[in-house]
Amino acid sequence: MQTNFKKNQLENPEINTSEKILRKCVHCGMCNATCPTFQILGDELSGPRGRIYLIKDMLENNKPANAKITKHIDQCLSCYACLTTCPAGVDYLHLIDHGRNHIERTYKRPIFQRLLRNILAIVLPNPALFKLIGVVTNIFRPLMFLAPSNIKNMVKFMPKEFPKSKLPNNPVFKPKSKVVSKVALLTGCVQKVISPEINDSSINILTRHGIEVHILKDIKCCGSLTHHMGKEASAHKLIEFNIKKWHDLYEKENLDAILVNTSGCGTTLKDYGFIFRNHPDPKFRKKAKMISKLTKDITEYLDESIKLDFIETSKKKTYRVAYHSACSMQHGQKVHDQPVKLLNKTGNYIYEIPDGHICCGSAGTYNLMQPEIAEELLKRKVNNIQKINPDFVATGNVGCIKQISMGTKIPILHTIELLDWYTGGKKPDSIKS
Repeated sequence: MQTNFKKNQLENPEINTSEKILRKCVHCGMCNATCPTFQILGDELSGPRGRIYLIKDMLENNKPANAKITKHIDQCLSCYACLTTCPAGVDYLHLIDHGRNHIERTYKRPIFQRLLRNILAIVLPNPALFKLIGVVTNIFRPLMFLAPSNIKNMVKFMPKEFPKSKLPNNPVFKPKSKVVSKVALLTGCVQKVISPEINDSSINILTRHGIEVHILKDIKCCGSLTHHMGKEASAHKLIEFNIKKWHDLYEKENLDAILVNTSGCGTTLKDYGFIFRNHPDPKFRKKAKMISKLTKDITEYLDESIKLDFIETSKKKTYRVAYHSACSMQHGQKVHDQPVKLLNKTGNYIYEIPDGHICCGSAGTYNLMQPEIAEELLKRKVNNIQKINPDFVATGNVGCIKQISMGTKIPILHTIELLDWYTGGKKPDSIKS
């Protein structure tokens, strides 16, 4: 793609990066073929190629965003299916982030949009506040028929109860056997509140195999929520704090990895090095790169670094398991084969979902801010799951678990819960037979 940025514009490192990304685009449109929003809406501007042109126009001409541009950029799921499809290697991930930052700086959204986005940016990264809001919501749930449709949509995703972790609130979990490795575990802002069993299973399977697990109690949100909203300053503040904390722990304990069991968070952590590539402090840039290098999805780590002790399954019931590969896992982190390989070792029948590259509609806060598109994607995902007729669905992201469960009664569990069970752990509560 030809660009016409002025020399002084290219002195801005963000503009310089985006210009290089834009020049890689060859206009082929293959990205649109796998874009969920383009498939649903059929609008060129609601696909990656159209959004690329919109962002190019804004940045090249230093134009403020308007309502039309904002609408089309907001409709992007950040599922990154286009990254997997693009033959030219266009770095759409970082271009769309730059576009969102520009919108946040130059466009004043309608008051309800601003209010909603600000509330989500404050509440979701704060587990205590999120739980408090959940309790209050449940008190007033009988009156929600009086609320606006957007509020009703948000409330339906709020859990009616908050389960408790069955493990102590320890900063370190030591294995009973010899320590063979040390890792830090990111437990997730929302996940630790609504699905603590995922973290319990993660800790149990790791310690059972000789891995010492460290959990930093004061670690903050990974930054993905505010980062993908274009709230760059807020995101960077959180990320800088986390990098310093994790790097200190890495040096103190000689960590082998930072493990993530929420794939959306993992995508962002692996991007810390890029996000701070232009940081004025070279020592901090090095720390950011190190954190990204250390970060692995938990299934990625178990497949590559640990020989799991799977129990004898010949006398166990054999299940049909549909594996849903979260977008942030398969497209964002490029982790797909590892969880499937591990699941196959359980002795169950593992099926990948038809059109599995298409998003379920969760996408962080997307199902809260773009409910109509998210609902259509959910219907398509559930329809494809039902073609397999599975006993349950396994996936690596709590957002996907919550989203898919809104459209089907088929049990949805985290991949790590299944792996924990088949390596000597407890049977997940969601599996009744």
